Amino acid sequence: MQPKKSVVHLPVYQPGKSVEDVKRELGLDEVIKLASNENPYGSSELAKQAIVNEVNNTSLYPDGAALQTTAAVAHHLGVNTNQIIFGAGSDEIILMICRAYLVAGDETIMADQTFPQYKHNAEIEGAKCIEVPMKHGAHDLDAMLAAVTERTKIVWICNPNNPTGTILSHNEIVAFMNQMPKHVLVVLDEAYVEYVTDDQFPDTFALLKEFNNLISLRTFSKIYGLASLRIGYGVGDPAVIHTINQVREPFNTTRFAQAAAKAAIEDQAFIEMCRNNNKQGREYLQEQFNRLQLHSFPAHGNFVLVDVGMPAQDMFLMLMQRGIITRAGHGKYPTYLRVSIGKPEHNEAFVQALEQILLEVKVTS
Repeated sequence: MQPKKSVVHLPVYQPGKSVEDVKRELGLDEVIKLASNENPYGSSELAKQAIVNEVNNTSLYPDGAALQTTAAVAHHLGVNTNQIIFGAGSDEIILMICRAYLVAGDETIMADQTFPQYKHNAEIEGAKCIEVPMKHGAHDLDAMLAAVTERTKIVWICNPNNPTGTILSHNEIVAFMNQMPKHVLVVLDEAYVEYVTDDQFPDTFALLKEFNNLISLRTFSKIYGLASLRIGYGVGDPAVIHTINQVREPFNTTRFAQAAAKAAIEDQAFIEMCRNNNKQGREYLQEQFNRLQLHSFPAHGNFVLVDVGMPAQDMFLMLMQRGIITRAGHGKYPTYLRVSIGKPEHNEAFVQALEQILLEVKVTS
């Protein structure tokens, strides 16, 4: 049996090491996971109770259109319900966008160091991926515009960008969209938007009113702490949302996910707490990196990409031996480690272990 030619070369996505795996492999009792940008504060108590309340409905199919959850999200964001589509995480929205718009021979543009699922799903559809080198860890919008041709269908912008954590401002996105041909769909992946505290960040919903070839992707996996339930959404022009809906699988999000998401978005006090704590943790890590004279990119999400001055994979393994899981393997940043922002005691333990390793390596080198 022969698979599609566009699939045979694709790598399988490698998630971060789990706490359970590291405990078992290394015989450790305590492990701190700072690898997958998860919320260390968990999820809202309202979301947890909503999950419990759904237990008796386990035998029933979910609402395929997620009407109640859509209404809650639309109300919170100030958009219409026909501007929203839900997926099993924002990953599935990416998949659906590619399925709805791309065919073999189309072109799609993305940064060369960004979330890998854009390229992965585009290549499955046989599209040609144009990867534009980043500039100081950020999207080079001028170069991305220069790469647009009549064959371009989709441009992907991760904002804040994963893994560098950098952002593009409102004015930068406006200038970019004003020059973008109307036949090109621009995807703003804003998975980490709720963590941003910089007032220069784009006013996405003002942009959506101005540009009908723009869609925002968001998720309940990050600050809302519902990663295991796999639920995310897209917000865009009703015509774009309708097109994507045409390729959506029936019942693609569960009753548990829908109920938890609806409750979670109604508990903004929890979100504000998480945002504030993350800001303090982010500033602490950046201060410590400066003290250790380690370069890190300006961070705006719940993670920092830092140059540890040695092969990042080696540092990853040394930290894991000490019970701290981080993330290495970032393409053209081979000495950079991505570390998620944890609770204060997690961040402090990471910095202490990092400093000890750097001193040991310096002594032995």
